[in-house]
Amino acid sequence: MITLNELDNVQAFKELTNEQLESIKDFCVKEDFKSGDRLFKEGDLAEHLWIVTDGQVDLRFELPGNRPTSEETTISSLTAEDDKKRTLGWSCFVPPYKMMLSAYCVTRSCTVIKIAKADMVTLFKNDALMGYLVMAYLIKVLGYRFQQFQEQLAMQKGHDIMYSW
Repeated sequence: MITLNELDNVQAFKELTNEQLESIKDFCVKEDFKSGDRLFKEGDLAEHLWIVTDGQVDLRFELPGNRPTSEETTISSLTAEDDKKRTLGWSCFVPPYKMMLSAYCVTRSCTVIKIAKADMVTLFKNDALMGYLVMAYLIKVLGYRFQQFQEQLAMQKGHDIMYSW
């Protein structure tokens, strides 16, 4: 069972009222995973918003030929301690509604809260302010992750240039 306090600790929901949190709470499902478990696979239908509440989840791209993923294919690591890096699954709100990366539990265990997109959309239709506040936060997260990716790419290119001599 999800508590209001747990939801209130999620940055995406910080500006919501207790009444709005109560309405979201009804649709939350908590799931536990063990180290090495895949939460979802790149290309899967994106049907949930995911929030890491314990442990670490790595977002990775899949290698061709069913080769195993590793730290080298990790694009981003998500933990409950980093507000900007604990919410994932924004793809459920953006066509083509497919997961762009795979997610793996990399700590001994991890816990996530899943909220079905269909339920969120219903809530947002009934409470446009809630929808605006949550989506505005998700846009910030997306921008933050894009900036991080650009910085990593720039560092890698600089590293490659430095060692190509």
